[in-house]
Amino acid sequence: MPNAHLSARELTVARGGRTLIDRLSFTANPGSRIAVVGENGRGKTTLLHTLAGRLEPTGGRLSIQGTLAIAEQQMTATGRTVGDAVTHTIRPALNALAALEAATTALTDGQPGAEETFAGALDAAEKLDAWDAERRVRTALAALDAEQDFDVDLGALSVGQRYRVRLACLLGAGDDILLLDEPTNHLDRSGLDFLTRSVRERRGAVILVSHDRALLADVADTVIDLDPTPDGLPRVHGDGYAGYRRGREALRVRWEQDFAEEQARREELRRQLDDAQARLRTGWRPSKGTGRHTRQSHAPGLVQAVRRRRSELEGAAVTVPEPPLQLALPALPVRRGATLLTAEGVTVDGRLDTPVSLTVKGGSRHVVTGRNGAGKTTLLRVLAGDLSPDGGRVQRSAGVRVGSLEQESVLPAEMTAREAYRCHVDALVARGEISDNQFADLDSLGLLRREEADRRVRELSMGQRRRLDLALLFGSLPQVLLLDEPSNHLSIRLVDELTQALEATRAAVVLVTHDRQLLRDTAGWECIGL
Repeated sequence: MPNAHLSARELTVARGGRTLIDRLSFTANPGSRIAVVGENGRGKTTLLHTLAGRLEPTGGRLSIQGTLAIAEQQMTATGRTVGDAVTHTIRPALNALAALEAATTALTDGQPGAEETFAGALDAAEKLDAWDAERRVRTALAALDAEQDFDVDLGALSVGQRYRVRLACLLGAGDDILLLDEPTNHLDRSGLDFLTRSVRERRGAVILVSHDRALLADVADTVIDLDPTPDGLPRVHGDGYAGYRRGREALRVRWEQDFAEEQARREELRRQLDDAQARLRTGWRPSKGTGRHTRQSHAPGLVQAVRRRRSELEGAAVTVPEPPLQLALPALPVRRGATLLTAEGVTVDGRLDTPVSLTVKGGSRHVVTGRNGAGKTTLLRVLAGDLSPDGGRVQRSAGVRVGSLEQESVLPAEMTAREAYRCHVDALVARGEISDNQFADLDSLGLLRREEADRRVRELSMGQRRRLDLALLFGSLPQVLLLDEPSNHLSIRLVDELTQALEATRAAVVLVTHDRQLLRDTAGWECIGL
């Protein structure tokens, strides 16, 4: 539909008494590529469900013209085949072809009004490109490595396989507005490339939720940011992912400045109040010559005035909430260029067949690439000293601390995050690896809020546990950082901050990642191909 669009004005959505989306306004026109970002729990999927009509908004107005479809992570499978899913998705195209066939028959038979009916049916079929609908879906099924046998029961497929079927159907169908929820999940590299091309070339509007920064950078022209803001309202950034990053950074800087200024004003009022109360308690009086009544009432009046000013400020302080955390790596004392670790022809039977030689120096940057199963994680374990090589050798310079971030870690479930961190540091101190006054305080790292740090590990989300893993890594003050898929379970904002911190640190870094944007950001690093 040429005039198809989706318009949200002051859209508000609340669930369970909590406002998830507050007064959001945006418009999606044909060709729009709108990304929705935010940490887990910020309402991204809720927004898609509201746009799809599955949830009623609490306030505001939502207007939709044209057809709309949504690709979710879950897909109904009971009693349906792949062919059923395809037929259901391209039903408008099939109906258009059936109507055109009937109109053609009527025209051939010379029925009254047949010419007008035929023209309308032909126009409808052409707008949908109905003749090509099934071919487009079959092409998408093949490109996404989805099941192509139409007789296969959807219930026999895995969640990932079913999602690829659903995504392929919708990419081939041609709805006016397409909603995608984490579309890069379950896709390999070729599937990601096909998805990117399909979204770029699509004539209709696309609104997608994704943590894949490369996809956002490649396709988005607008970004809706649902992460916290000073006024609680979402932000809509133009100029794609780059515009979002600039806008978010500018917002953070202003927010921190406003918060710091307000805290300074409150602290000054608090100091004035304490000073006035102290002067009153010690018998302070105005200088001689002042009237008796004034001498008796001046100090209490001063206290009341200061209290009133502080009360007024505290009433206004809620307009500047505490800004989000920002990652702050501790200073890692490493002499740039000093040899820290060397590997000479290391191999591990059946796990790392390609001999690897590597010299890790202070400030050096290395990224390990290769297909799945090539031995990338194995190499990191060898460099860390957790696995002995079957061939070659690894040498570590005296006193060098090596820190590893693994894909999965075992954390003490019953400890609080703060206790787990302190226990980790105490063990390092006991072994003489760091001194008691050398370690970084957990709160200074900008990874966990105080209330999060005081929760038991078993109560933390996957993202919070991953941030605790990072805290344990940086808290050990390593000179060599070995990072295995560090972006897993982290927010877009934190991955950006981590990337910048890794570029700035004096420590050496050896990185393994499938994160396409992280690979782009580290394109200048030494590449170790396996």
